[in-house]
Amino acid sequence: MTHASIRVGIGGWTYEPWRGTFFPEGLVHKRELEFASRAMTAIEVNGTYYSRQKPATFASWAKTAPDGFVFALKASRFCTNRKVLAEAGESIGKFVGQGITELGDKLGPILWQFMATKTFDADDFGAFLKLLPEKQDGVALRHAVHVRHESFAVPEFAALARAAGVAIVFADSADYPALADVTGDFVYARLENAQEAVATGYTDAELDRWTQVARDWAAGGAPEGLPYADPAKPAKRARDTFIFFINGAKVRAPAGAMAMIARLK
Repeated sequence: MTHASIRVGIGGWTYEPWRGTFFPEGLVHKRELEFASRAMTAIEVNGTYYSRQKPATFASWAKTAPDGFVFALKASRFCTNRKVLAEAGESIGKFVGQGITELGDKLGPILWQFMATKTFDADDFGAFLKLLPEKQDGVALRHAVHVRHESFAVPEFAALARAAGVAIVFADSADYPALADVTGDFVYARLENAQEAVATGYTDAELDRWTQVARDWAAGGAPEGLPYADPAKPAKRARDTFIFFINGAKVRAPAGAMAMIARLK
């Protein structure tokens, strides 16, 4: 079986409460990415959801981060926050064409996150998936869709994503239903249920469990005890796995991510 990586990280790197808790006291702000990208193995970038970036910005991020590190990019809200997803083609083209390939081999998956009120429409969502490009500037793109409405918990949705080769995001959330169906050639998970009273956000037992789940995903499995829309099991093959500690008690996210990274070593 081909070796698969497990990368673990946080959402962004600019967050004031991390200064003095995650970032050392006195670290200049312009060096926060340098620090974060050496403590983590991946970062999910939220800023790309709100606004376009310049190609030079992506190039700068790539230069700052070490070899082997990757950035997952949250796609523009103009692509996903719309009544008719089938009409998103122009916005998708603008997003992938803004210079993201300047990240080179540090370009991770693109996260397409939908409003919690967005319901499943098989024809419209299927049309949207067909708009997602396989490549940009000759660089292969990987896509993950994060849906947050219970209407997506049906085999038809899993089948659409599997046919498109797109990953369904698994989110451990107190607010939204979770889907653990493995539908792409990688796995994308968000651990959103951290508790501020716990130093690492998740307890040691919870971290042990999620670390084993990550190993199972990377080995090609479909871990037991998680919710699935489709009882069909994925093909058994190694899959790169991305785990992000994000939302929840955000101040605890770096500690949780570093605790999982330590467990994986």
